[in-house]
Amino acid sequence: MELTTVWFLIVGVMFIGYFVLDGFDFGVGMSLPFLGKTDTDRRVLINTIGPVWDLNETWLIVAGASLFAAFPEWYATMFSGFYLPLLIILVALILRGVSFEFRHQRKGVRWTRWFDQFIFWGSVVPPLLWGVAFANLINGVPIRTMEGGGWLYEGTLLTLLNPYSLLGGIVVMLLCFTHGLVFVALKTMGAMRENAQKMAKNVGLVTIVLAAAWLVWTIVMHLSNPNIMLIIACAAIAAVALIGAWVANLMGREGWACVGNTVTIAFALLTIFAALFPNVMISSIDAAESMTVAGAASSQMTLEVMTWVAVFTLPLVLLYQGWTYWVFRKRLTQDMIPVESPAEVAA
Repeated sequence: MELTTVWFLIVGVMFIGYFVLDGFDFGVGMSLPFLGKTDTDRRVLINTIGPVWDLNETWLIVAGASLFAAFPEWYATMFSGFYLPLLIILVALILRGVSFEFRHQRKGVRWTRWFDQFIFWGSVVPPLLWGVAFANLINGVPIRTMEGGGWLYEGTLLTLLNPYSLLGGIVVMLLCFTHGLVFVALKTMGAMRENAQKMAKNVGLVTIVLAAAWLVWTIVMHLSNPNIMLIIACAAIAAVALIGAWVANLMGREGWACVGNTVTIAFALLTIFAALFPNVMISSIDAAESMTVAGAASSQMTLEVMTWVAVFTLPLVLLYQGWTYWVFRKRLTQDMIPVESPAEVAA
């Protein structure tokens, strides 16, 4: 297997890690106004991801750095063409991260309400726009090759907001919401766990319907794709895993439901990457103008050095992150949250 293909797969794995891990972070943030009826409830929800949310976001940094180093043409064209959506994602992530750190710095309803809003919208916007961005990659975007080399994006923001990509964005957002609700049920006890399971049942049902519609639409769009059998297989596994996760949640087996959602997200992204390959960006102007894996890749020497670095560092990162989740594996309850005095709450 050529190193260009290897790194196309590695970038895919990085994004899978990001959407699986930061995905439930987003879902927990989205659940804040629904499950967090009191400030104590909201503190419980935030504490479920408190030790790991920033570690989960590093997957995005590593994925972006890998994309920049391994496929500079892909990075440059996508980040210039999708500049405004990616900027909005960045601002949302910054506000969300700041809110996690500053929410507890002062007491008072007005202070916490602002940061709760930032956490909610900072959790809704990124998966929605990431879904729109990835759906556009396989839907096709107006790019063409330039005379001096490289590719030029000729569309606008409205070009990206087409029905197929908007549906993809909604599906990704709902997948993260469902994933987060199941994670809350996995990490809490009592009424919070029961409420999270009930909401996961309702949200999960909507997610199944919309995800099925988007996956069928994707398959129909790519019937002439040489990877069509792989696309169908990945989409089928994603669909079965999503239904299995919903059933597991109904049975109160949130651990298996979390595994099912993880498989769903992984194979949904594999569906996208299978539909892309051997391209990294499909041109809606002319298929011959599409950016290929080989055309977007760095030099052979660069890829070789990156491969050796990945071989030695990636296992260490996985071990460290696995150890972190093991240390903070216990369930949370309201009793673990320190009670604030009336004066502090009203401040």
